[in-house]
Amino acid sequence: MISAGEFRNGVTFEMDGNVFRIVEFQHVKPGKGAAFVRTKIKNVISGGVIEKTFNPTEKFEKAHIDRREMQYLYNDGELFYFMDPETFDQTPLGEDTLGDALKFVKENDSVTILSYKGNVFAVEPQNFVVLEVTETEPGFKGDTTTNVTKPATLETGAEIAVPLFIDIGDKIRVDTRTGEYMERA
Repeated sequence: MISAGEFRNGVTFEMDGNVFRIVEFQHVKPGKGAAFVRTKIKNVISGGVIEKTFNPTEKFEKAHIDRREMQYLYNDGELFYFMDPETFDQTPLGEDTLGDALKFVKENDSVTILSYKGNVFAVEPQNFVVLEVTETEPGFKGDTTTNVTKPATLETGAEIAVPLFIDIGDKIRVDTRTGEYMERA
């Protein structure tokens, strides 16, 4: 059990039959009246974010989220297959579970599978990946204005904005959390 007074960023707990993760919290002690905890919490299964205030003495059941490193193998049109590198067990997941998590993931890349009580609810790619640019317009000599970008398609099919000097065939590092170009690889 965890009380609302012990809330910290990243803590997961059960409330009303759902599992929530603390995104932000603030302990508030007004001049008059009782103290309270103002939070922004995210439903880890549906992804919805809500703001809620709690009495610091309220207690909740702590939720344990399982995180397993797995390797993305392939998809057969409907299902995406992941393999545990230690046991070689394969886990098929539907597109509804994945969302756009595989936008920057190639076959044989490692991902983190998140589950609660055996039910997989999310897939997290590595924070940074190196991908090849497969399609983009050529840059022009003399186009050196800072922060000017152009669209580029990566080998996974994702589209991102890249600087003008990036050409087809270049390998670039991408931040998968924001979908932004980081640097040449």
